[in-house]
Amino acid sequence: MQEVAEQALSFELSEDQKMIRDSVREFVERKVAPTVMERDQSKKFPMDIVKELGELGMLGIYHPEQYGGAGFDTMSFCLALEEIARWDASLALTVASHTSLGTGHIAIAGNHEQKMKYMPAMCSGEKLGAWCLTEPGSGSDASGMKTTAVKDGDNYILNGSKIFITQGSVGDIYVVLAKTDPTKGTKGISAFIVERNWDGVKPGSGMHKLGMNSSDTTEVVFENVVVPAENLLGEEGMGFIDTMKVLDGGRIGIAALSVGIARGAYEESLKYSMERKQFGTAIGNFQYLEGKLVDMATEIDAAQLLVWRAAWLKDHGKPFTKEASMAKLFSSELSVKASLEAVQIHGGYGYTKEYHVERFLRDSKLMTIGEGTSEVQRLVIARELKKSLS
Repeated sequence: MQEVAEQALSFELSEDQKMIRDSVREFVERKVAPTVMERDQSKKFPMDIVKELGELGMLGIYHPEQYGGAGFDTMSFCLALEEIARWDASLALTVASHTSLGTGHIAIAGNHEQKMKYMPAMCSGEKLGAWCLTEPGSGSDASGMKTTAVKDGDNYILNGSKIFITQGSVGDIYVVLAKTDPTKGTKGISAFIVERNWDGVKPGSGMHKLGMNSSDTTEVVFENVVVPAENLLGEEGMGFIDTMKVLDGGRIGIAALSVGIARGAYEESLKYSMERKQFGTAIGNFQYLEGKLVDMATEIDAAQLLVWRAAWLKDHGKPFTKEASMAKLFSSELSVKASLEAVQIHGGYGYTKEYHVERFLRDSKLMTIGEGTSEVQRLVIARELKKSLS
């Protein structure tokens, strides 16, 4: 691990990475930030903005050019997500889930024909992806899923329901996890590519949530859906193993998204602290408040470095499971902590919808739940630490 750390001890972004960060920042400040409060209130999915991000290459940013992606690296993806989440975490969640989960599973487990058929339209934003793992009765324990896919000649018959599906009603291409052999536990789980317009696919309406209001989150029901055997994604019975790979990469994205929320909370608080006057001076000049801002800035830097380390390891083909979970755990919990501090710094105004910080707080909580709760991350990290002893 020391050798890896020494090789990674460079904090200089490449020219391509700087270009992506700066271009996304400019786009977000011009196109996203001015209307983010309106979207939060209306809860309307911003299809027009998502399509524009697709045109910019952000929906396939690190996928190979051969399959319609932009061919950049995970670090570039993280920089883009942070910039988007700085103003609109809902939009960043759409980009992260589409790229890392929906398209990402096909990129990891799909054969050449499947990638050529589905990925170009997904990377361009022409079609959105949704990843269907969680069920009403199974969340962290994926082995408890009830959805089944029964082989029937050259097809599988898919039945079951999924919940908390990001892009559930606006997605066009679903990756669905189902049990092909219920007697084998996680070794009996397989993945399938399912198209929304097939008979028996029934997306639900949007769910009422604490935050992430303009991110589409629904239930999706599958009733006797005929799935061609050629849409089996990866090998039969390997769906759970591939899912773990997908989640490892996805957690880096969620960590970057969390850093973006925390950064937004900090930057809005720093600005407010120098504008708000009390007792004849800006409240940012009070030592107790300076301490809050210093802690926020320091912890955001630490979280960002954890994200960058995990992204670097992934990009260089090195093991990154532990580092991804560390980044996700620390960054997600920081996003909640920083948002709480931001509301406190803003005082009564922070509790109103006139300022951004109350939205940061509502949006941040999902970061400690989605793609593995904080408790699951600690289990993953503990398992990886014990492995180092053997």
